[in-house]
Amino acid sequence: MAGVWVFKNGVVRLVESSRRKGLLYTPTNEVINSYSSLENKLLRLGWERYNCDDSGLLQFHKSTSVDLISLPRDFNHFRSVHMYDIVVKNRDSFRVIDI
Repeated sequence: MAGVWVFKNGVVRLVESSRRKGLLYTPTNEVINSYSSLENKLLRLGWERYNCDDSGLLQFHKSTSVDLISLPRDFNHFRSVHMYDIVVKNRDSFRVIDI
């Protein structure tokens, strides 16, 4: 839980950060704004599109590992939890930032 503790009128409360998160491709400092852009970057890093039976998901896997990246098919549902999953599996290429 991110935010700032504010003391006002004798009451302390947590004001959560309302900043949106974005996925940054660090080699080019490009913020990912579509799945086509993300897929392009993942393919360069050795990830392959994995065809699954669930039509609500996009999945990518690497033949050299057991890792699997699962994303909602609709980019509007792409959240920070998905971004952090990508970062953990590609530490040198992606970073989550406030936008």
